[in-house]
Amino acid sequence: HLFEYELARRGETLNILGATSGDTGSAAEYAMRGKRGIHVFMLSPHGRMSPFQQAQMFSLPDANIHNLSVEGVFDDCQDIVKAVSNDLAFKRQYRIGTVNSINWARLLAQVVYYFAGYFQATKTNDERVSFAVPSGNFGNVCAGHVARMMGLPIEQLIVATNENDVLDEFFRTGRYRVRAAAETHETSSPSMDISKASNFERFVFDLLGRDGDRTRGLFGAELSARGQFSLPGEAKAARERFGFASGRSTHANRLDTIRDTWQRFGTMIDTHTADGVKVAREQLDPAVPMIVLETALPIKFAATIVEALGREPERPAGFEGIEQLPKRVQVMPADVEGIKRYIASHCA
Repeated sequence: HLFEYELARRGETLNILGATSGDTGSAAEYAMRGKRGIHVFMLSPHGRMSPFQQAQMFSLPDANIHNLSVEGVFDDCQDIVKAVSNDLAFKRQYRIGTVNSINWARLLAQVVYYFAGYFQATKTNDERVSFAVPSGNFGNVCAGHVARMMGLPIEQLIVATNENDVLDEFFRTGRYRVRAAAETHETSSPSMDISKASNFERFVFDLLGRDGDRTRGLFGAELSARGQFSLPGEAKAARERFGFASGRSTHANRLDTIRDTWQRFGTMIDTHTADGVKVAREQLDPAVPMIVLETALPIKFAATIVEALGREPERPAGFEGIEQLPKRVQVMPADVEGIKRYIASHCA
């Protein structure tokens, strides 16, 4: 509403570009649907989101929402968004703004609920807590890192990955190895099917003592040339100085965790949250409260919930039968120039 008001006051327009692995996209589109002076161009990996996630986005009839289904993986979508953002002339001409955790404002907002969670789990400021965060793009847990740097008494920040375990490998060994598209597993926690965690660069910047040149070299020339870099000493510092730990989860682990959480507590959790709970249990210190961040409603991943529990998850009001609604989506190759042409021809 604030965007719409301020753009109208200035007589300006805004074209929002984003990449999603399933969750950010629908959030942005529902926030901006029908807003005057705003168009949303949302890239998603073709065929790699759950049916509910696709329907949430592709069934929106609003003319200012443009769903672009990219023939590739999420990393391809994210690379395109970065490439467009780096073309300053194009960005200025077509008034491009970005949405997802590439945008620092997203992390800034997420910092807030680390404080909120801490206050709910403690009685005094002397207590410490740990957080387990399902992580693919290292955005949410990067916000936790910022909260810890601000002084929040966080004992551990536990990064939970699925079979795409690039981040877990780094925190265990110090090696950061980007996977090729063919190596990126298609899993039942698809919002974490990510090989290149864009926000990880922000954390490594802190890890290297805010050495911008060295950070740029690692994520630029070294990753381009070798597809990986190794920082074993710094990974040890990440664990000891910054309180990071990590672990990975598999489809079988998710089924077991969803089933166990339902049987013990009567609480139904989605697949990504199950990854977080599974890894949190492996790192649990009985003396320190553990908060696991819940990332989505179970209905988004109904097939896995049915596999685990033999029952359908509850569907929020207003979302009945959305999978059967007409879809508005454009399938496109993973090509920066093609995406730019589409944006130019559909801008407000």
